[in-house]
Amino acid sequence: MDYLGVAADLKKALAFYGESGGKGDPAKTQEQAVAIMEEKLDVVRTMLHGFGYTEYFGADTARKLALILEAEEFILGLDEGKKRYLDAVAALSAAFALAIPRPEAVAVKEEVAFFQAVKARLAKFDGGGNGRSNEEIEIAIKQVIDQALVSDKVIDIFDAAGIKTPDISILSEEFMLEMKGMKHKNIALEVLKKLLNDELTVRAKTNLVHSKALLEMLEGALRRYHNKIITAAKVIEEMIRICKQVTAADIEAKAMGLEPYEYAFYTAVAANNSARELMQKDKLRELAVVLTQKVRENASIDWTLKESVQAQLRVVIKRTLRKYGYPPDMEKLATETVMEQARMLAEELTA
Repeated sequence: MDYLGVAADLKKALAFYGESGGKGDPAKTQEQAVAIMEEKLDVVRTMLHGFGYTEYFGADTARKLALILEAEEFILGLDEGKKRYLDAVAALSAAFALAIPRPEAVAVKEEVAFFQAVKARLAKFDGGGNGRSNEEIEIAIKQVIDQALVSDKVIDIFDAAGIKTPDISILSEEFMLEMKGMKHKNIALEVLKKLLNDELTVRAKTNLVHSKALLEMLEGALRRYHNKIITAAKVIEEMIRICKQVTAADIEAKAMGLEPYEYAFYTAVAANNSARELMQKDKLRELAVVLTQKVRENASIDWTLKESVQAQLRVVIKRTLRKYGYPPDMEKLATETVMEQARMLAEELTA
């Protein structure tokens, strides 16, 4: 029997039994599995105490989706709720897989299906899950769709999730405002955290300095939230502010007429106050364009592996900085920042 999200666990259990040569007492093993399943079931039920999830079993598909969302919000509001829930349901699923087809297991299969549906959604925030592969999560989600959420009418998934705008681009003003006004603040926080972290990680490959600064802001906001210094609503506001800074950077680069790599070098040399005050934006812009050209001219295909080529490039960067009147006390730091940025762009710059 292939119940919700336990197919992979069952395969492992059968493999273990097969490797033992078929020895042992299957009935006794199942009896032990039932005892463990009931213990883990009690743990999950206790975590959800105060949340009326029994409505799920008689609800229509739209309401089921809404209840899964509400359950996520409830769990995320508990101390270490997400981790404890993912671990508890993983243990419950393993025991359930061994306990099937005992009557005790069959009697709770719908309840386990609900717990698995919530677990699959929570695990998506991390792009994976505790102790589960992507394949196993896909099995769980497929079973949610095929078995637990059967409907004879079209369901608006976004509407059921409380999201009115299908365009979930992290840089969409409409989406950011919707996250701010979302009823389920803990879920909105998890969604924004994942999307924003992914966006900044991708951008870090192009613009090291700017992305690093924003990632530090994100980590700081989340740290204050986890230490209960700020609320979920407040950290969402800070995340939206970071999103707006990402958008502002794109607008600034376009307004300055800089290509992505040129803007990356601009942020590298404009990273300190004294340089910005002394040289002003126009001169720093010109310097960034020249630095991009110099790096292209002096970066060979394997330059990141050759110390002699790196040393030559470092000299070129220093001379260019001095030519444009870059603050001497900031020259060393700027040179290393430009070198680090150049390394990240090496493949594209030498293409």
